Amino acid sequence: MSDSISPQQPLAEMAELARILGHHHRLILLEHIARDEQPVERLVEASGLSVANTSQHLQQLRRGGFVQTRRDGKRVLYSLSPGPLVSLLDALRQYVDYNHGQIRQLLADSEQQPMRLEGISREELRQRLQEGGMTLLDVRSPEEFAQGHLPGAINIPMADLEQRLAELSTDQELVAYCRGPYCVLSQNAAALLRAKGFKVRRLDEGFSDWQAVGLEVETSE
Repeated sequence: MSDSISPQQPLAEMAELARILGHHHRLILLEHIARDEQPVERLVEASGLSVANTSQHLQQLRRGGFVQTRRDGKRVLYSLSPGPLVSLLDALRQYVDYNHGQIRQLLADSEQQPMRLEGISREELRQRLQEGGMTLLDVRSPEEFAQGHLPGAINIPMADLEQRLAELSTDQELVAYCRGPYCVLSQNAAALLRAKGFKVRRLDEGFSDWQAVGLEVETSE
């Protein structure tokens, strides 16, 4: 039997670590623990959570190897585990700052090009879909599209869009969408298509918002 590690195993481990970090209460606790070793009582006060809730999140972080404990009399003190966790938290913060910068740039562009941010609301889109005569364009990755998309949408990732313009009809209005209101892919797609002469709008929200309110979605096998 081979002892080699499957190429997917590190990705699965990364996904599990991301799942544990994927709760803002745990990130709040890590922010406080990163400053100094902390007892549970102080973390409860700093986070505003209940003792039970704080303890539950700390146990998740401990199981993921993000924090470690030691006893000081009757108190249990939490500190960061060895490893590049501070760098990881800094990287997440930098990415959030990058996204905010992208949004600020979009808003600045909209002041100079008012038509660039022309959108369509979820309710208007639902009505227009019933009437027909419109093409939904999903510019997310094929993997995201396969997991779920708006009914009847076609998938052309933003990176491939300029090379695949021939697949789109100029006779119908296009509505581009991506992950959510802060995803810039649909904004960039709308700008590109408009520059190429297509009649296009962008969904004000995105797939995550559409799905969150319980509207119909399709998946691809």
